[in-house]
Amino acid sequence: MPVLMRARGRAESHRASTPLELFFDLCFVVAVAQAGRQLVHALAEGHPGHGVVGYLMVFFAIWLAWLNFSWFASAYDTDDPLYRVVTLVQIVGVLVLAAGVPRAFTAGDFRIVWVGYVVMRLALVSQWLRAAHDTRGAERRTALRYASGVTLCQIGWAALLLLPPADAPWVFIVMGALELSVPALAERDRPTGWHPHHIAERYGLFTLIVLGETVSAATVAVQSALDEHHDLAVLLPIAAGGLLLVFAAYWIYFAVPIHLHLRSNQQAFLWGYGHYLVFGSAAAIGAGIEIAVEESAGRAHLSAHAAAACVTVPAALYLVTVWLIHSRHQKRGPAQQLVLPVAAVAVLACTFAGSAAVLAAGLVAAVTVAVGITLTARQGTALAEE
Repeated sequence: MPVLMRARGRAESHRASTPLELFFDLCFVVAVAQAGRQLVHALAEGHPGHGVVGYLMVFFAIWLAWLNFSWFASAYDTDDPLYRVVTLVQIVGVLVLAAGVPRAFTAGDFRIVWVGYVVMRLALVSQWLRAAHDTRGAERRTALRYASGVTLCQIGWAALLLLPPADAPWVFIVMGALELSVPALAERDRPTGWHPHHIAERYGLFTLIVLGETVSAATVAVQSALDEHHDLAVLLPIAAGGLLLVFAAYWIYFAVPIHLHLRSNQQAFLWGYGHYLVFGSAAAIGAGIEIAVEESAGRAHLSAHAAAACVTVPAALYLVTVWLIHSRHQKRGPAQQLVLPVAAVAVLACTFAGSAAVLAAGLVAAVTVAVGITLTARQGTALAEE
């Protein structure tokens, strides 16, 4: 007898990510790596405008695909054979999307990316239709609205294939806004049963995957430079500073239990949408470290300060965004609240350190973590004394 797709409860205990969800996330590493690699090529060749705009568009496509699946799975994960097969079909779409990233980035040709999206969206719509078939009343209407909204948006993305490449950024802005409005419209009568602890874990795991890809990209860049007999004394500060930045990024993100903040759709959606900048900036740090290595080896067509900015700007953006949507909800008092914004300004200032910028930014990030730990410990001591 087939399993009915019913909503899972928000108060469900021991709700954790499934092996299928983890497998789904790992397949996104390919797409994230492709986006980062194309950003490195564009920046190293001295095309920052094209590189940044292309990266923002491609990463939005990657992030949106992951977001669509993650929130549905948090509400309706039956984990039966049919659900697993449909999810594996979505993974096929992810891999097709990843294959199309280089062509979309360099030539503005989104045909392969769009085909990958069609595969993912057909699978996702079938999941929503299954949920609508197995439910009644307001819950059924919510599922049907999601199915309709996703379908209409996918048709809208066809504009990328019909309009000139120069119009692609405007298409992304319009379609991105429409995509992000679908959940609010679909859930206006009845919210889906997403689970706060589960969705917080899912976002945390994807943050780890992106940071892991950053470490991998930076390691390959340093290894490549060493293989070409470049001076270890020049590369070591970049490697050390980059590693400190990634370690600090991990520590800062996981310093607070965010699931306690996710009590309503409005809070959860703003937090979830803000992760576009968290994930994108975290991945861009790795690309920036690669650029710094390329510049130190004399293979990049940009100055030392410009190469430094490729690291410090995404690192500062990461700090500010994590504070704005994530950390500040658990901070108490002006001292704790100011740590990350001040650190972001200090990291940006490291841009002017030139070839020592990455190490300087890494040291600032490490000091930021130490200050945060100290302030938290003092607050705990003060509360205990009361």
